[in-house]
Amino acid sequence: MASTNDLKNGMVLKLEGGKLWSVVEFQHVKPGKGPAFVRTKLKEVLTGKVVDKTFNAGTKVETANVDKRGMQFSYKDGENFVFMDMDTYDQLTVEPAVVGDAAKYLLEGFEALVATNEGAVLYIELPAAVELTIEHTEPGVQGDRSTGGTKPATLETGAEIQVPLFVVTGEKVKVDTRDGSYLGRVK
Repeated sequence: MASTNDLKNGMVLKLEGGKLWSVVEFQHVKPGKGPAFVRTKLKEVLTGKVVDKTFNAGTKVETANVDKRGMQFSYKDGENFVFMDMDTYDQLTVEPAVVGDAAKYLLEGFEALVATNEGAVLYIELPAAVELTIEHTEPGVQGDRSTGGTKPATLETGAEIQVPLFVVTGEKVKVDTRDGSYLGRVK
């Protein structure tokens, strides 16, 4: 248990019948009249839904212990993803629903942050950018654009992104894992 006076960004609270909420931002407010209160912006850990919630100052809230560990993606076991802790060599099987869109940018050997609570995997967090090879893209034709144009390209993971016309098959590119955008070529 913690007090609302002890809130910090990133802290995970257990509210509303066991749902896990991460504190995105908070603000202590002391109005001229009436008691002080804490205005917060909370993000539900599993769904990503963001809500505003106000607490009276000093209210007790239940905190959740979320363990974040760097793990390496080992292989796919059927539909599930298997991650390995690089310190203990323990393996952890994660369901595709938990991995979500991160699966588009996962290759064997890639490292990710795996967040768990009481043994259950909450989410997988990839680095902001990863380097992947272009598996296939059509050649760009000179004069094919009025301004900097783009074309679709398939990555070695099977994901499709938009790349500039000068990018060719077999080239290594940097991709933003949050929105799948092209960030540049890798030398």
